[in-house]
Amino acid sequence: MSRIHQKGGEPSHRMLRVGELVRHALSEALTRGGFNDAALDGHVITVSRVKMSPDLKCATAYILPLGGKDASKVIDALEHHRKALRSDIARKINLKFAPDIRFKQDDSFDNLDRIGELLNSPKVKQDLQPQDSEPSEKDPH
Repeated sequence: MSRIHQKGGEPSHRMLRVGELVRHALSEALTRGGFNDAALDGHVITVSRVKMSPDLKCATAYILPLGGKDASKVIDALEHHRKALRSDIARKINLKFAPDIRFKQDDSFDNLDRIGELLNSPKVKQDLQPQDSEPSEKDPH
């Protein structure tokens, strides 16, 4: 088994650790602001997770503006400022190569809502209710 590809396609400990470092550096850069971009002004942006490629040269940041408003505009603006964010991250974390950053909208909150709706559906609740015990036959003895 190689260092890059682990059993089951799970990310390595190093990939997770570097992803978390990139997430913190990116969150700090977005909090600090200073981009002179109307699409980013007034938005609080959450960086929920960063997924690293096995060679640590590419980082996919999953982001969501507070309230989910204008997510596509925010992602386009972040893509526009990608080089500045990459250089900022390179200064903050010590890696051989600064990872190329891609931005995607985080849909995990939508998935949580969908799962909640499924769990609260009448069909699922019916399966979770204790069933009445069936009447037992009287023993003739």
